[in-house]
Amino acid sequence: MTVMSYHNGDESRSTRISSPRNGKTHHILITLCLLIGCFAGSLSTAWAMTPPNVLVVGQVAEPKSLDPQAVTAVNDFRILINLYDGLVRYKDGSLEVEPSLATQWKISDDGTVYTFTLRKGIKFHDGTPFNAQAVKFNFDRMLDDTHPQHDTGPFPLAFFFKSIKETRVLDDHTVQFKLDKPYAPLLSNLAYPTGLIVSPTAVKKHNKDFGRNPVGTGPYKFARWESNRLVAVEKNPSYWDGAPKLDAVVFRPITDANTRVTEILSGGIDLMVEVPPDNVAMFAKDKGFSVHEQVGPHLWFLILNMKQGPFTDQRARQAVNYAINKKALVDNVLQGTATVATGPTPSAFAWAYNETLEPYPYDPAKAKKLLKEAGADGADITFYVTEGGSGMLNPIAMGTAIQADLAKVGLNVKIETYEWNTFLGKVNPGLEGKADMAEMAWMTNDPDTLPFLALRTDAWPDKGGFNSGYYSNEQVDKLLEQARAATDQAKRAKLYKQMQKIVYDDAPWAFIANWKQNAVTTAQVKGFSLQPSFLLVLKDAYKQ
Repeated sequence: MTVMSYHNGDESRSTRISSPRNGKTHHILITLCLLIGCFAGSLSTAWAMTPPNVLVVGQVAEPKSLDPQAVTAVNDFRILINLYDGLVRYKDGSLEVEPSLATQWKISDDGTVYTFTLRKGIKFHDGTPFNAQAVKFNFDRMLDDTHPQHDTGPFPLAFFFKSIKETRVLDDHTVQFKLDKPYAPLLSNLAYPTGLIVSPTAVKKHNKDFGRNPVGTGPYKFARWESNRLVAVEKNPSYWDGAPKLDAVVFRPITDANTRVTEILSGGIDLMVEVPPDNVAMFAKDKGFSVHEQVGPHLWFLILNMKQGPFTDQRARQAVNYAINKKALVDNVLQGTATVATGPTPSAFAWAYNETLEPYPYDPAKAKKLLKEAGADGADITFYVTEGGSGMLNPIAMGTAIQADLAKVGLNVKIETYEWNTFLGKVNPGLEGKADMAEMAWMTNDPDTLPFLALRTDAWPDKGGFNSGYYSNEQVDKLLEQARAATDQAKRAKLYKQMQKIVYDDAPWAFIANWKQNAVTTAQVKGFSLQPSFLLVLKDAYKQ
């Protein structure tokens, strides 16, 4: 399960380019149109004509929508973060927040009132003003089902803001959120793409077609969407945080990873994301390319069934963690595109990560000893494996290697493999009566999200959560509730670190890997780096 997932859109309607506003824009868009016209021929020949200051990005899929409040896909988010701003944003190279459209904020002593001072003089790309009324429109549209534009949804991640009970306009440049109770992840959620601010005027004009006609305040403005071909954006020269260095960016949907590799080798794209492990080493050895890697807030793990079977015993669960050669999985199966996981919180959450913990070492002898003590040696294990899914990291090969490691310590593992949606339909309702363990992966934006949704007692499947293995620890429940209500980050960090130590020892999961997202650029691309958020920030990128 992942908050961010990949979707392949089926949009078929094209969007027309609006009238150019100046000669430079006219030149860029005409060039883009010429490139589009070349698609019937050689792609590499067409893109060799790309202007020097236009960046062409190979994406993993066609976007579903360009409405940030209506999508869940990291594929779409990579475009949206360049078109829009939020009240806050993630600091470069971290998951901590800093001002963006808001210059500052105050939190009430009881943690239930957030007051934001907004940046003055900002306009949306359609020329309309950004102000407190626009902020209120955005959150009311998502959260109030009686709002006139609520039907422009659906809004699948609106639950990020469900604690907001009222959005108040204090004046043009001051907006206030009133919460029903303290909710510390709010600032992080506001920095997430779901919190990006859209133009109310554009939503009212385009209604349900706004996702094909996006208008924000970001460093790039929407130019064109040719379905299954490209999305083109152009420089916003009056951007409040400094104009981008590129004149335009073109996002091309190339669903097959090997085709993306071919395209960057032939000059068809300047940047590709999600490079297959087999190709990372090849690009690293070629001076014509640069490989970029960044550990993000991702965890690949095994859910262990604590309701019935051998894993009701803590010693058997710890044995699984000792029995799996996680370094071999990372080095050989994933070919260095991940790091070994330590516990339920990825190291990308640097401020909340418990650095005193070390990954469970590979120790088959200790695993055998623990299994024998638990009376689980020789146990038959049913293992759910998926054919693929968001963030799943070569799941069949990983599952087969894990099966072999567990066989070495005496566990008889039977794998059952399912298509992703079928797999979720079996795992999410709970493993009781079905399986002893199952693969899973999550990518989140805050250290609260995964443990709150998948480790609390109140997150058992019959209570509407994703705690499919039925883990329950009263102290963990208490720590998570306290951390969610604590607006002081140092206090939150202390609570999360305590939670990690308990979960590490209880071992309700086998902690396997944290994905290192990757990208490859041609050597001509400068000023680009990957972000822990998995977002593709291109404002400072340029081509030499």
